Amino acid sequence: MRIVCLGDSNTWGYDSRSAFGDQYPSHIRWTGILKQHGYDVVNLGVNGMCIPVGTQLTWVKETIETEYPFDVLIIMLGSNDLLRNDAAETIGLHLQELLEKMKQIVSPEHILVIAPPYLHQGTWVDTELQIQESKKLAQIYHKAAGLAGTMFLDASAWGIPVLYDGVHFTEEGHAIFAEELDAKIALRRAML
Repeated sequence: MRIVCLGDSNTWGYDSRSAFGDQYPSHIRWTGILKQHGYDVVNLGVNGMCIPVGTQLTWVKETIETEYPFDVLIIMLGSNDLLRNDAAETIGLHLQELLEKMKQIVSPEHILVIAPPYLHQGTWVDTELQIQESKKLAQIYHKAAGLAGTMFLDASAWGIPVLYDGVHFTEEGHAIFAEELDAKIALRRAML
C-alpha cells in the first residue's frame, strides 16, 4: 500500500531537542515505522507548514499530483496555524478548501484527515487560548471530513506524549502514533 503523508514537523520528524532542528532517525519517525510495517510511505512533511490557502493550494496540488498513484493521502496539519493564533473555526475552513483541492486528484475515500494531538503548555505554546483552540480541532475536522466524504481519525485521543515545547512528538509519541495508525489502516483494509 502506497501512502502519501502531507503534514508539518511532526510528519517530517522534527526533534526539538537537537541543536539545529534535526530529524529523528527514520526508524523513530512514525512515517519510518510504517515503512517497517511494509507500507510504501512518501513523507511530504514540512517544518512550519500551515494548512495551505490561496496560491499555496496550487503548489500543494502539483506536489501531490507528482506522487500519484497512491492508495491513501494522509493530511495532518493545523498545529502551526494554532501557534500563529488562528481560530479553530478558521483552520477548519482552510481544511475544507484543501480537501476540495485534493479531491481533484484522488477520490475522497482515499483521503484520511487526522486531527493532530492537542497542544500542551510548553516553550512553543504561549497561551491557554492556543490549547483550548487545539481541543476544538477534532470536532471541526470530523465535520469537514464528513462534508468532503473523506476518512477521519482523531490523534488527540491517542495520548501522544510531546516534548518540552508542547508540540512535537517524543520518540514514544511517534511509536504510539504509528501503531494507532497502522491498526486503523489494517482494520479498514480488512473491511474492504
